[in-house]
Amino acid sequence: MFVVKARYMATENKVYDTVIIGAGAAGLMTAITCARLGTGVLLLDGKEKVGAKILMSGGTRCNVTNEHVTESDFESEQIKLVRRVLQAFPSERAVQFFEGLGVELSLEPGGKYFPSTNSAKTVLSALLHEAEQKGVALLGDKKVKTVKKEGNDFKIEGDGFSFRAKTVVMTTGGLSHPTTGSDGGGYEMAKHFGHTIIFTTPGLTPLLTDDADWKSLSGLSVPCHLTLWVNGRKHVAFSDPLLFTHFGFSGPVALNISRYWVRLKSSDRVELTAHFLPHLKEEEIDSTFIQAGREHPHWKVKRMLSEDFPDRFLELLFRKMCIPPGLRVNQLKREDRERLVKWLTRCVLPVKDVYGYSKAEVTAGGVDLNEVNVKTMESKLVPGLFFAGEILDADGRIGGFNFQWAWSTGFLAAGGIAKRIARGDTIPAL
Repeated sequence: MFVVKARYMATENKVYDTVIIGAGAAGLMTAITCARLGTGVLLLDGKEKVGAKILMSGGTRCNVTNEHVTESDFESEQIKLVRRVLQAFPSERAVQFFEGLGVELSLEPGGKYFPSTNSAKTVLSALLHEAEQKGVALLGDKKVKTVKKEGNDFKIEGDGFSFRAKTVVMTTGGLSHPTTGSDGGGYEMAKHFGHTIIFTTPGLTPLLTDDADWKSLSGLSVPCHLTLWVNGRKHVAFSDPLLFTHFGFSGPVALNISRYWVRLKSSDRVELTAHFLPHLKEEEIDSTFIQAGREHPHWKVKRMLSEDFPDRFLELLFRKMCIPPGLRVNQLKREDRERLVKWLTRCVLPVKDVYGYSKAEVTAGGVDLNEVNVKTMESKLVPGLFFAGEILDADGRIGGFNFQWAWSTGFLAAGGIAKRIARGDTIPAL
């Protein structure tokens, strides 16, 4: 259904208004909006099957956006510019856009919007259908190798093909999930035109550990508040479910904190701690044990914790703390009680690394936003060159934020292209 072949007409003999490189979320949004504005579009993708990241996102359900999206949900070297992009095309407009495509959306806890069908195929199908209806020329299996200026036009080339265009949009993604076609080629093309690339690392990727005890909990999920400490100071924290895996830690909270850990891991002292009862303060937990020891002296410690944690988790806790599983609360010595409370509220997780780009949902870093006109997403260095999506230096947390970035930047890029084409500007050769 999503295999793109030459049934979309394209020719090497014409000069397109724009060639968009990459048919992911940002590329499709840019192409559709360009076509709606009367801009002639050729959309190229290196894969025969397009939209792979859309299909795998949100557990194949596709979290298209969030009810509340601000720059505080992102990281970037130029966070004020992120704000301006999001304000120009906010999440409510993204919701309207998809509803206009016939995609009914459902609002879930945490402000997440998913298609009511719970299928990412619904989203991709709607985008491809609209692109085709609006006359977008779409070619798959066209891996772009080089983009050059030749006279007043751009020349876009790959193995066995060459196209010319008045403008070019790089929606090539980053380095995350390279099997989908995101191999970092867009960064090299951007550097060729003189753009600065803010150093890139995996984002929203699982954490790895060598500790066999934690790996033994594979499959369990618990509420958790993770805090990243750098040189003894709190750097960032997130609250969400933590999923234990056979290689380490995953789930929303681990994925959210991963981009910070990997970018800071070379610092003098980086420590990741877990608060396993995030709804309670340390002193509240301590008071609960003290009170239970007075009022219910024969209660077992395990009984007190069994409502919050599965048995396998408690077995690991008792093993690591050398506490007998049958210990009664009135048998807890003060120092043992304090150790137990600290373990539950500030347990150090032994992270050795992150899983990396192969399982990363986004790339942190990218094209410096300070070199882009965020009103139009046009390069400040090369007139006629535009950027949208993950290739730019902005990455969001879990919850539909990275898709919103794709929709916002794609929409603005299309508007910028349409204005340039309408003015009939001649783009000088470099």
